[in-house]
Amino acid sequence: MKKENYSDLGETIKSDDSDFQFASEVKKRSGTDFNMCYHCWCCTGGCPFSHAMDYTPNGIIRLVQFGLKRKALESSTIWLCVGCNTCSTVCPMRIDMSAIMDTMRQMALEEGISVAEPDILNFHKEVLHSIEHYGRTHKLEIMLRYKIRKRDWFSDMDVGLKMLAKRKLDLMPSKVNDIGEIRKFFTDVKHKT
Repeated sequence: MKKENYSDLGETIKSDDSDFQFASEVKKRSGTDFNMCYHCWCCTGGCPFSHAMDYTPNGIIRLVQFGLKRKALESSTIWLCVGCNTCSTVCPMRIDMSAIMDTMRQMALEEGISVAEPDILNFHKEVLHSIEHYGRTHKLEIMLRYKIRKRDWFSDMDVGLKMLAKRKLDLMPSKVNDIGEIRKFFTDVKHKT
């Protein structure tokens, strides 16, 4: 994938391409002041997935700062971020990149923008389904449901068998004591949307 260096754009930005409300909306919704970023690249250097991203983490911040909403929300980067917070721990300004990426994923879905990484979105849905039903993740069910949805049965069966052998996958799910509270949370969220 091509990486863009938005600390020094190297391309002309037309004012027609900019949505000047976008940056303030991301800042408000994420609770993060990304304008403190001075593009030192620490977040990119610390990110274990930056090599697979179309824009580096600080590149995404630059897109937001310039109001390039479409480019930011259509990027693969916002979907490839796993929210590990490595970027935030190495950031000298303590910018919460995970909150920014999560906000932009939500905005992309709300605006009906085509998801750049649909498999990742499907995986997220399976994780949420597991949490809604058990109060925690049941990895075996998540993997099986994801495989069924993707219709990809055997591509990594060897990894699944190794995980089973090492007892990394429970055959039966465990539930939290008060599953009603968890389900109430999901019901409340569904009614708000």
